Amino acid sequence: MNTSLSLTGLRTMALCAACVAAPIQANALTLTIPTHFLNANAIQTFSEFGMKGLNAVDITVKALGNSTEISTAPLAFNLPVTKLSVQGLKPSGGGSIGSALGFERLNDEDVLRKLVLANFMIDFKKKLVLADATYNGQTHASTPIYTFNEQSPLAIKYKFPLSITAYQVLDKLFLTPEAKVAFTEGLDLPPFAKPILDSTDYGTITIDVKVSLRNKPVPTRPYVPAP
Repeated sequence: MNTSLSLTGLRTMALCAACVAAPIQANALTLTIPTHFLNANAIQTFSEFGMKGLNAVDITVKALGNSTEISTAPLAFNLPVTKLSVQGLKPSGGGSIGSALGFERLNDEDVLRKLVLANFMIDFKKKLVLADATYNGQTHASTPIYTFNEQSPLAIKYKFPLSITAYQVLDKLFLTPEAKVAFTEGLDLPPFAKPILDSTDYGTITIDVKVSLRNKPVPTRPYVPAP
């Protein structure tokens, strides 16, 4: 492990811990904790119905940027968590900046169509997963992608001086109206795909933040698709 990186991570974690340890009122300003140097991950696992929906219209998914595919059955991707925001000791948001998923499909004219969802953010107040959606040559920043249900409250545990952990599962991932437009227009989906997009629960996102350091911090630069 790179010693300088480890010391930097420890100093950053110590600063974050000091902030978390201080009294925080309900109306306090949002505290953003960098987690790119920790073993902090968000695992998106597509449901069986989600996979069937993708297969029904011949959509393939691949990992881009910081993300990695960790399973094919069920289809699952690791999106490293680069930051976590809390307000009044309650989660307000989180991000996997630099992670991306690429969706591809051959349309009826055998033209390859693409949709890239990148730089994922979770808004716990609005219960939305957002991402930069790139399709048809344009990027639509912070597009709402999924609504979600908190299967259980985000469990944030702090132990002086350097221990911060968090765990939560988000389920009932349904596409937003904006996401349906992105998938339909970006991938040139046929009319019969509409009810699939409308009714499919796409699975779960498991957030798991551990105090242990990564061998190498993940990059925090936003992912930009190639032209």
